[in-house]
Amino acid sequence: MSAARAMAGVAVPLYLATAGYSAEQLGLLFAVVAISSACISAAVGFGSDRMGRRFFMVAVPLLTAAAAAGYAVSLSPLVIYGGAALGAFGRGGGAGGGTVGPYQPAEQALVTASAAPARRTGIFGRLAFASSLGALLGALVISATGAGHPSAAAAMAAYRPAFLAIAAAAAVAGLLAVGLVEPGAAERRLRPRLPFFPRRSAGLLYRLWITNSVNGAAMGMMGPFLTYWFFTRFGVGVRELGLLFAVINAVSMVSNLSAARVARRFGLVKATAALRLTVAALIVPMVLAPSFLIAGGVYLLRMVAQRIMAPMRQSYVMGMAHPEERAQVAALSNMPAQATSAVTPALAGELFQYVSLSAPFLVVAACQALNAILFYAFFHNLTPEEERAHEGTVAPEEPVPRLRHRS
Repeated sequence: MSAARAMAGVAVPLYLATAGYSAEQLGLLFAVVAISSACISAAVGFGSDRMGRRFFMVAVPLLTAAAAAGYAVSLSPLVIYGGAALGAFGRGGGAGGGTVGPYQPAEQALVTASAAPARRTGIFGRLAFASSLGALLGALVISATGAGHPSAAAAMAAYRPAFLAIAAAAAVAGLLAVGLVEPGAAERRLRPRLPFFPRRSAGLLYRLWITNSVNGAAMGMMGPFLTYWFFTRFGVGVRELGLLFAVINAVSMVSNLSAARVARRFGLVKATAALRLTVAALIVPMVLAPSFLIAGGVYLLRMVAQRIMAPMRQSYVMGMAHPEERAQVAALSNMPAQATSAVTPALAGELFQYVSLSAPFLVVAACQALNAILFYAFFHNLTPEEERAHEGTVAPEEPVPRLRHRS
């Protein structure tokens, strides 16, 4: 799935820009994608805690495959907007990993249920490593599709191989998920129906809503437009961007494996907040860089920091959520982020069109710095089970408080 996401992150913005879509129109499209992704993600979160995770791990990639196949044969607005909504096109750039997508609540809950607490961060790191490897392969494939700089009339034919490759990769991901085995699936079917709101994890959820809303605003302004920014600022095309993202994935994916070691040394919350500040700060030299190579190099450093941070944050949230509510927490915690990320693409399009190419990204840097400060303020005194046991504050066999409220 990561390979499909990486290819879509390059192909979709360049294809639509080549076909005549302006920055404002792309902003509207990505806003539609954010809203639809929020709805699908919420359905996945609530449904997977009741029906199981595997169904959604199969179905959502197959939706992406169908959307990519539609892009390969039609430029109809219905296909462009409907396909982007169903396929979650525009959710993450070409150097992003496969965990970006509406199926993420099911994936995170499945992984957490399969891992002991002490190994959870390391397993999320290895999952992110595999995701980066897939993104590397996807970037290499997209750079070899040969789309170049076609005219608007020739855009569909030029990009058709890329969209067929996206469809094939997503279809394979869905079919591979058929073989997943869910721990505790039989027990979950016997449990009473869960309430709509995860009350046992409510305290955690309220804090995440605030931090994620700020980060969602940043995601909506940067993620969908990163490829477009490189294309507009430096005049590069599919080949150059595919190679850049391939190099970034090759260099930075090893950093995923450092997540568990960094978390053990500094703690999940401290390390996550510090790395988020680093990610925010590196945006400024990237957008002010005078050349494609320098901007790409700074973006590489930024992705190294982000690759270490992402598994730690996922591990922390899943470790603090109540076991029966993990998929709900994963879905609901991201809904404010998806809401704000649905609003800010239109704002970013306006800033790109009428202010400057750097203005949206400078706003992103400010939002992500604020997100880091809020995350540390809210969670620095709330540690997951494995860190409490390591520090000796609780015995390993004792239940650990997880920001629970009485149900």
